[in-house]
Amino acid sequence: METKVVYNEDLHFEHEQWKRELDFWEDELLTFKHRLEEMLTKKPDKLVLSKLDNFENRFRIHEKKIHAFKQRIYSHELNMARITEKGENAIDRVSYEYHIEFRGQIETQREMYHELKKEFFEFLTALMRQT
Repeated sequence: METKVVYNEDLHFEHEQWKRELDFWEDELLTFKHRLEEMLTKKPDKLVLSKLDNFENRFRIHEKKIHAFKQRIYSHELNMARITEKGENAIDRVSYEYHIEFRGQIETQREMYHELKKEFFEFLTALMRQT
């Protein structure tokens, strides 16, 4: 069986990509929340209010998830820095498996976030057609 070596800088590169993506999501969510606030000023009916509340809650959940992901990236980066300080450049198997699991969670969150955006834009489009 061939041993695969995974270097810290490879994982660091992926972490940097994730952080940029998470930052982008944060910015988008802020814009979406401002859009919700604008819609509230138009005195929507109860059904629209209910949907706005649902989106607000879902945006808040994604914000918390983003924060948690950033914390996990930071912790993983600290762990990799400790390994590098010891003069090692390759990640251990346990840390690598953790990274792979984390990658799967990021991918799942990405899918969920894109679905939320799609639903939000469909909702906005439907509202615009009503006016």
